[in-house]
Amino acid sequence: MKFSEYSICPELKKNLDKLGFRRPTDIQFKSIPYILNGEDLLAIAQTGTGKTAAYGIPIIHKLHTWKEKSRRKDGIKCLVMVPTHELAIQVTEVLNELARHTLVKTICIFGGVDQDPQIALLDKGADILVTTPGRMFDLRSQGYLDLHRVETLVLDEADHMLDKGFIKDIQDVLSYLPKRRQTLFFSATIDKEIKKLAYSLVQSNAIRIQIAPKNPVAKNVYHKVGFIEMDDKRYFLERLYREQKHSKILVFVRTKVRAERLLKAMERVDIFGRTLHGDKSQTDRSSALNDFKEGKIRLLIATDISARGVDIAMVEYVVNYDMPEQAENYVHRVGRTGRGNHKGNAISFCSTEEVELLKEIEFYIGGSIEVLNIDKVDLADTLDFTKDTKGLDWQKLIAEELKQIETEAKLYGKKPSKKKKKRR
Repeated sequence: MKFSEYSICPELKKNLDKLGFRRPTDIQFKSIPYILNGEDLLAIAQTGTGKTAAYGIPIIHKLHTWKEKSRRKDGIKCLVMVPTHELAIQVTEVLNELARHTLVKTICIFGGVDQDPQIALLDKGADILVTTPGRMFDLRSQGYLDLHRVETLVLDEADHMLDKGFIKDIQDVLSYLPKRRQTLFFSATIDKEIKKLAYSLVQSNAIRIQIAPKNPVAKNVYHKVGFIEMDDKRYFLERLYREQKHSKILVFVRTKVRAERLLKAMERVDIFGRTLHGDKSQTDRSSALNDFKEGKIRLLIATDISARGVDIAMVEYVVNYDMPEQAENYVHRVGRTGRGNHKGNAISFCSTEEVELLKEIEFYIGGSIEVLNIDKVDLADTLDFTKDTKGLDWQKLIAEELKQIETEAKLYGKKPSKKKKKRR
């Protein structure tokens, strides 16, 4: 079924066509009819499958249709709660793109920046509010935000909100909303805690949709693992960057300190990028994301929390420079590539001390990750490739590999004849 065949307003169909949305993704196809019908929804789908449009399209249609009949201002009608600043900005951008040429306006508010411009936006009026919990409660307590006319509550990246300890905030916000409302719960992963939270929020007859439950990694993502020791990882990242000359590469590391150290290591070999982590101001984070989006830089080094919800078109490679300590974070990391109908690649650098983490990830996703065959010759080639030759003894590595080959030949193959040696 094409979007042109849906019973939605013509302005929305026109926007979808301009954005290149011809047919719905699985989550959109299954969600949109129920949301249009006013049903509560619990939807589980991988990152990058089009969840924002899955709820955005029907909500925008309903609000536009209502506003065509009643031009009076009625305050915020839809509240979208998200866990991070970056996700708030990106959801707002998507919803405003979808709502272009309609009567529906979306704004976002979040902490870490001056609240006065956000208060001014609220004063001007909006139909959809995208927000992080902290700033929302602040502005409501100060009397700047009224939620009593909200008809639809959307919890986006609900699993991550649970991880960040927002469960009480989610429960508290219900007391400020009308009891008669539609609740839409979207999550990339599901477990007992998330299920318990979901069913405490939605009606007992809520529709449950789960896309590809047996394989949480999107089918558009080709993901592989290479066994590379910690000290050698930067050389392989450099090689990937130089060989993929036109690709955007999003790199995940475990800590803020490692993000900055890796950036300096890349700068030593004339590779320039940006970092994204919790110690960065909101202005710096937004600037880094914009530079990456616009192609001013091709390398973005991020921690898990800061990059959750990042939706950037055409990220060709995700690199797990450090293996994630929580298996579910693997799904969220690799979900930054292969978004929508695009193909993507995810490569994990796994050191000896990270093998147990790899096993946990493979158990979580229900299958083995394809292994990249990296031997000592490949390593030597990579070290020879790098501009960062400090402390490298690649000739020694090659000599060791050749010695190993000779030893194996003596054990399992024919010994080279003395005559052949003399001819040389």
